[in-house]
Order: sequence, then structure tokens, then C-alpha cells
Amino acid sequence: MTIKGRVHSVETCGTVDGPGIRYIVFMQGCLMRCKYCHNRDTWDVDAGQEMTVEEIMTELLSYRHFIEASDGGITASGGEATLQAEFVTELFKACQKEGIHTCLDTNGFVRHHSDAIEHLLDVTDLVMLDLKQMDDAKHIDLTKVSNRHAKEFALRLAERNQKTWLRYVVVGGYTDDVASAEELADFILPMKNIERVELLPYHELGKHKWEAMGEPYELTEVHPPSKETMETICDVFKSRGLNVIY
Repeated sequence: MTIKGRVHSVETCGTVDGPGIRYIVFMQGCLMRCKYCHNRDTWDVDAGQEMTVEEIMTELLSYRHFIEASDGGITASGGEATLQAEFVTELFKACQKEGIHTCLDTNGFVRHHSDAIEHLLDVTDLVMLDLKQMDDAKHIDLTKVSNRHAKEFALRLAERNQKTWLRYVVVGGYTDDVASAEELADFILPMKNIERVELLPYHELGKHKWEAMGEPYELTEVHPPSKETMETICDVFKSRGLNVIY
């Protein structure tokens, strides 16, 4: 039986979700409820368009020249791609057969680290892991779920020595303090698999999606962090010898 995935949308020439030019598949469905989510319309696990691996590959390969010329590849994002691990595994297998680099963009909220997740990681060349906040109470306030599963997933990636880029969104009043950055930096410091840390400044680009869905956007008083704030957080990671960019 042909496996199908629920896809929210695709971006054919992405440049910020992995190395090079990326073909990005935004998978439908997410269990985190981040207050700053800029893809609010991806949460519903039953929405989206059903697609087969073959349908995605047909379009992907039409951009092959641009992808290969830039040392790019495919990125499965979301939503949360691990919710459809079996489908993304088959998609990544097809990509690797074509010599196309595979990247998994995930929040790490993997409640059951099953064989399906292991199989997915086996065909993933790069993981981009978004750790929101190390303090569990603050994480729950920000995302409505515990950070326990995300931390366990990060540790599993380290055990596998899985090539990983860590992403950290700097949000005023939630993650822009030095103490939070220090806790995260100390957590990942022993992990030899993390190639770099990407600091992402909070932005308001997804606010209109919440409004369009008739839902309140809680961070109306929060604005993008200043350059000084970003440099301060960056220095926390640099002081520990970590490779960090923003």
C-alpha cells in the first residue's frame, strides 16, 4: 500500500532551513502550542493535503540542479515532522537514493522513541533541533507541554552521534535572559554531535495567522530582541567554545 503524508505546504527554494538551497516540506500537525508559532495553521493533525512520496519527488527533482549546485537538499519541517515518521522515512529514503541531502527540522517532542523514529534518524543526514527553554515550568508556559521529551531526544541524538544543528529562539520575557541561555549551553556542551548553535530572534510574522483563525495572539507586547540582547546571548555560547551564529 502506498503510504501518504499530510502536507501543509512546500517551499521550493528555501535558504534558512539547512545548508544550501532546500526543498522544504512542511508537514501537517504539531502537539506543541508555542505562543510565538508562525505556522499556527499547521497544528491540526487532520488538515493538510494528502501526498505520496512519488508526488513530492516528481516536483523535488525538477529543482535538482539548483539544489545540487548549492550543496542543498530536502528539509522536512512543520508542524512537526516526527509525527509522520514513517512517511518522512520513506521520503528521505527516496531522496538518498537520488543523492539528495536530507534534513529533519524538529522540536524534539517525541513522546515515544520508537523503532520508527530510529529508522527516520537512520536516513537523516542532519537534524535541526529547536530547544525552546530548559526550565520546565517556563517551557510549559511557553509551549503548553513539558520539555522532558525534547531533552531526552537531544540526549538520544548525542548517543547516536547524529549530526545536529541546535536552534534557540530568543523571545523577550521567555528566553532572552542570560540564565536560560547558560542552562542550555551547559546542557549541550558535552554533546560532540552538535556542529553549531543558531540563535533565532523572535519575530511577529506569524501574528496575522492567529488573527485570521480568530484566536488571540498572546505576545502582542513582545517585540524582536535588540542587537545588544542577541550579542549577549551569543556570548554565553561563545564563552563555552560553542560554534554559534545569528
